[in-house]
Amino acid sequence: MAPPRIPYVAADLSEPAELVQAIRARRGGGLLGLDRMLLHSPPFAAGWNALLGAVRQRLQLDPRLRELCICAVAVLNRAPYEMAQHAPEFLEAGGTQAQLDALQDYDAACRDDTLFTPAERMALQLTRDMTRDVEIGDAHFAAAAGLLTRRELVELVGVVAAYNMVSRFLVALGVHDTQGDTA
Repeated sequence: MAPPRIPYVAADLSEPAELVQAIRARRGGGLLGLDRMLLHSPPFAAGWNALLGAVRQRLQLDPRLRELCICAVAVLNRAPYEMAQHAPEFLEAGGTQAQLDALQDYDAACRDDTLFTPAERMALQLTRDMTRDVEIGDAHFAAAAGLLTRRELVELVGVVAAYNMVSRFLVALGVHDTQGDTA
């Protein structure tokens, strides 16, 4: 694959120490290629780490639903790096490889009641609406509101919004593989 559009910062970066340590702690010791791109701007990297740390670790939303939406955004935005990072998380949360494979025909996946639960199909439809059109269709919003608490609905919308940001950053700067990862 082509190199990123801006070279990564060094994998052994140690400054700014507090920020680099916080990112390494969230990542289990290493820096991902994404982090090594973000660290070109320490204030941006700090905000990103706080936001995405909360999204990944402090929501009440079912982790399987969260990771399904992240993988769905990755497919819709053609962000293979995002998929590579989150497919294992989806599987760990109880999703299946068949579900991941089905996302390649996204519209069919939204209707597939053998592979996806009603909540998962709703989440896929909501993710498609937000990613392709920004707005959520009334029927899809009503379906989401009928299946989730208000908090879960806010969190679901927030996950989709956040990972659209992630995928757009990755794609725009060419962070599209794991060659820059050290963890």
